[in-house]
Amino acid sequence: MNGKYTIWLFVSAIMIVPVASFSVVKWCEDSFQRLPVIERAEKNIGNFSLLNQFGEPVTNDAMKNKIVVADFFFTHCLAICPKMTKSLSVVQKAVNSDAAVLITSFSIDPERDSVARLKDYASHFNVTGQWFLLTGEKKTIYRLARNSFMVTATDGDGGANDFIHSEKLVLVDKSGPAPRFL
Repeated sequence: MNGKYTIWLFVSAIMIVPVASFSVVKWCEDSFQRLPVIERAEKNIGNFSLLNQFGEPVTNDAMKNKIVVADFFFTHCLAICPKMTKSLSVVQKAVNSDAAVLITSFSIDPERDSVARLKDYASHFNVTGQWFLLTGEKKTIYRLARNSFMVTATDGDGGANDFIHSEKLVLVDKSGPAPRFL
């Protein structure tokens, strides 16, 4: 009787383990979505030179061979921007010492978001390390938002009446843009 029980248990295990494994894999596939990938022929972030919260120039060269998490925000936003900045704070803590990861927050209202204003905002949200809050010419920032990071499908020229506001975080891998939206 003991031998029959052992054989039955062994046969049951052989049948149950694959079915259970398949069920777990299927559940994971159904539960988690892949990030959408935007395919692009151009594989470079457009050229730019902007100022960070310390008044230091930052160019597109800072993003080469890095994983970049980017967002487009403005400091006087009371709706989604503070939530996004808090989410980026969590990312910052998770990758704090990883020099291969760069977080960039581009101000979409550079007329109001001066270097001093960005520095205050950075202090309020404990922005440190490899995280730049960037400001500069509005046309440059809006060109980057539309053409490099693809946060909006609308046309515009970065002029006085042009406004971009997105609740998306953009992930760019080391090979360059084919942005993945978070």
